[in-house]
Amino acid sequence: MAGDEPENEHAACDLRVVLGRIVRRLRQAHEPGELTLSEVSVLSRLDRDGPATPGALAAGERVRPQAMGATLATLEQRGLVTRMPDPDDGRRVSMSATDAGRRILHDRRSASTRRITRALAEGFSPEERRCLAEAIPLLERLADHL
Repeated sequence: MAGDEPENEHAACDLRVVLGRIVRRLRQAHEPGELTLSEVSVLSRLDRDGPATPGALAAGERVRPQAMGATLATLEQRGLVTRMPDPDDGRRVSMSATDAGRRILHDRRSASTRRITRALAEGFSPEERRCLAEAIPLLERLADHL
C-alpha cells in the first residue's frame, strides 16, 4: 500500500543496519586462512542442495560466472569440493562438497552457532528467543526476494 511506504522504508533501513552489525560481529571471529563468506556460502549450498554446475551456483549466489570459477578453484585446491563430469552431458561438470568440505563447514557452523547460542541464552528472555525464532522464515523469504 502507498501509505505504508515510509514505514516500509524505515523498517528496511533498520533491518539493513542491524543485519550488517550481526554479520560484522560474526566476521570478527574469522581467522586468517579460514573460508571467506563467499566460499562458505557456496559450500553450504552444495551441502544443502547437492551437486550443481558452476553456472547454477553462480546464478544461485547472484555472482558472475568468472567470480564463481575463482571461488570454486580455491575450494577445489583446498580439497573442499570436487568436480565430476555431468552424467547427462560430458561437456559440463558438476561440483559437490567433499567430506573434508562438509567437516570444515560443520566446524565453522558449530563455532558461529555456539556464539549465537551463548548470546541468546545470556541476553534474551524465553519469549524474546521465541520471537526471534518465529522471524526466521520471514527473513529467509526476504533473502529469497532480494
